[in-house]
Amino acid sequence: MDLNLLRVLDALLQENSVTRAAERLGTSPAAVSRTLARLRRTVGDPLLVRAGQGLVPTPRAVELRDEVGALLRSCDSVLRPGPGFDPADLRRTFTVQAADLMQVGLAGGLTERIHAEAPQVDVVFLPESVEGGPGLRQGWVDVELGVLGHLDPEIRTRRLARMTPVGVARRGHPLFDGRIDARRFAAADHIGISRLGKRLGPIDRALAELGLRRRTAVVVPSHTSAMLLARDTDLVALGLADWLPDTVAALGLRTFPLPLDLAPMELGMAWHPRNSTDPGHRWFREHLAAAVLAPAGADDAAG
Repeated sequence: MDLNLLRVLDALLQENSVTRAAERLGTSPAAVSRTLARLRRTVGDPLLVRAGQGLVPTPRAVELRDEVGALLRSCDSVLRPGPGFDPADLRRTFTVQAADLMQVGLAGGLTERIHAEAPQVDVVFLPESVEGGPGLRQGWVDVELGVLGHLDPEIRTRRLARMTPVGVARRGHPLFDGRIDARRFAAADHIGISRLGKRLGPIDRALAELGLRRRTAVVVPSHTSAMLLARDTDLVALGLADWLPDTVAALGLRTFPLPLDLAPMELGMAWHPRNSTDPGHRWFREHLAAAVLAPAGADDAAG
């Protein structure tokens, strides 16, 4: 089969759009449409069918997606000169999607790590998008970092750490006048953290099992907003154990163990398989993982 047919097929299966596939390939939508017609005749399957304003893959197309991508990478590897990878020569920008709490703890340490080896590499952090976003598949996000869910089926993942949620309140909060049990915790007014404005979550379910309810007086979209609000009020926020201890102390906040039976949060990173074997991407993922496992301030907290 013509290798160019495979490249068009790969672009179509990744983008699910003739127009976006044409943009990726640097050609016209009309040319991609003609090639799609040829592919349909060759494969004996429509491959992409219209659904509303977009296109969706057929079951046969889903089967072909990873196989075609792997075949193209193998062909490129055979045809491409193979010098050894040297990060000092890398000129690239990597994009990471993560919650603001993760960004604050990672950005400084990660930048120091990568610039020590690759001074021409830059990092762009993006906020968490609506769940189920197509950033990894479409290529405008290199790595998604955080509690992973609603990922496309082909996405690769790596588990990094288990983190324990904790309560956060200003240093002089009345909660600290005695033992913080579930009843006293529930009686406090709370700050909810949700990009989508959700008021209920795992903490509310755990309290309900004890016959308790809390009042979520305010819902904000980020942990940073929650910490600043907790600093100036008697509202209680949430954080992660041993994460950003210097920042918590500088804001006049204290953390405390939640008096509830809650599972730890599973933190991981995700990327598209098109980047799995790319040496630059693999190098960046290793540094990102190392930064997560040794966040800013962790050494001071351990000492």
